[in-house]
Amino acid sequence: MRTRFIALCISFILLLGSVGKSIADSLSDAVDAYNAGEYQTAERIFMQFAKQGFADAQFNLALMYDNGKGVPQDYQTVLKWWTSAAEQGFAEAQYSLGLMYDNGHGVPQDDVYAYMWHNISAYNGDIKASENRDLIAKRMTPSQIEKAQTLAHACVSKEYKDC
Repeated sequence: MRTRFIALCISFILLLGSVGKSIADSLSDAVDAYNAGEYQTAERIFMQFAKQGFADAQFNLALMYDNGKGVPQDYQTVLKWWTSAAEQGFAEAQYSLGLMYDNGHGVPQDDVYAYMWHNISAYNGDIKASENRDLIAKRMTPSQIEKAQTLAHACVSKEYKDC
């Protein structure tokens, strides 16, 4: 999990080159703080950028709450921030929502929604999501799969809003 967090932070920082040095520096500070175990600092910086709508910051903030690193584990906060990032087309957040529905963490366990989110994430390039979607499909009925595919198609057409 830590490797996933660090890799996402690094990719985010590299992508920020076009946004501005001060933002990249701040997020780099958040990554450094996280890696040094200064979770309150990391949380504060990620929160600042999450509230401004940066999907990577939203994802990483949710990850902190999912793992309970420096903050209390809080699935409602996780759901809020991963949903915000997923609505921006952030595949890793869509994948993570699929895991939440698959495992029933913070939401009722629901194979249809787990399949839907994994299918959307796979559509956006996440290889792990297609593998999880296929595993979930093995325990679903054909009508459940059809419903999940219909929901995924509708979600993509709505540009991931209100899924």
